[in-house]
Amino acid sequence: MKFTKMQGLGNDYVYVNCLKEKIDDPSELARRISDRHFGVGSDGLIMINPSEKADFEMEMYNADGSRGEMCGNGIRCVAKYVYDYGLTDKTNISVETLGGIKYLDLTVEDGKVKMVKVDMGRPELKPSKVPVTADGDMAVDVPILVGDEEYRMTCVSMGNPHAVVFVECDVREFPLEEAGPKFENHERFPNRVNTEFVRVIDRHTAEMRVWERGSGETLACGTGACAAAVACVLNGLTEDEVTVRLLGGDLQIRWDREKDTVYMTGPAEVVFDGEWMDQER
Repeated sequence: MKFTKMQGLGNDYVYVNCLKEKIDDPSELARRISDRHFGVGSDGLIMINPSEKADFEMEMYNADGSRGEMCGNGIRCVAKYVYDYGLTDKTNISVETLGGIKYLDLTVEDGKVKMVKVDMGRPELKPSKVPVTADGDMAVDVPILVGDEEYRMTCVSMGNPHAVVFVECDVREFPLEEAGPKFENHERFPNRVNTEFVRVIDRHTAEMRVWERGSGETLACGTGACAAAVACVLNGLTEDEVTVRLLGGDLQIRWDREKDTVYMTGPAEVVFDGEWMDQER
C-alpha cells in the first residue's frame, strides 16, 4: 500500500489515496501505522476517498483507531495532496467529512500548494450538539470538576467536540499530561472531548496546547484553534480575528459573525512518500 506522510504545523497523519488503494480494516491499520516505534509514526490515518456529495471525502482515524469527525490540519493536507499529486487542477475544492462538507481555497506557488484557507462552517454551541452535559443554550464559562480541581470551560463543536479552558500561566507550564486524559474521558462528554488550554496574549493573539481524544497531545489542532478563537470571542477576550499560537506554529482564525462561519488559514507540508508492507507483528 502506497502512502504519504504529511503534516500541518506538526500535526502529522498518514494519507492514503483510496481512489487507488483499498483498506479493509482502517481502524486496525490506524493503530499499527501510527505507532512511532513499530509503524510509520503519526497522529492517525486519513483516507482520501471519492465522494458523491463533494470533490473528495476525508475519512480519518485517530492513533488509537477511533473514528474522528473532522481534522482542521488534516483537511489542509488533503487539499495539498489532491492538487500536488494531480487528482484535481482546481484551487477551490469541497471535501466531505463526518463533520459536514468543507470548502477550501488553495494558494499555489510554483505548482505546489503552500497555504490553505478552510471554511470550517458554523460553530455549534448548543450543549446537546457538542455534545456536553450542561444547562442552558450554551456552555460558556461554566464550571467543571475534574479530579479534585474545578475549571471553567467553554464548549464548542467544530464538527467534533471541544472544551476550551483559559489559563493564566504559560501554556507550556500547564500540567497537560495530567489534566488532558481526565477531561477527555469525563462523564460530561458522552463522545469524549478534545481539550484546549488557552492563554490570551492580547486582543488578537492567543496561545494554546491541546489534548486530542484518541491521540493525546499533538503539536497543533485546527478544529481546536477554531474552537479556541470562538471561545475567546464569546468570553469577550479577543476580537473576531485571532492568531492562535500552537506548539507547531501559528494558525489564522476568523469568526465571521455575520455569516456565522469560521475561517482557518494555515500551511500543509509533505514529509515523505512510502510503501506499507502490511505485515502483522
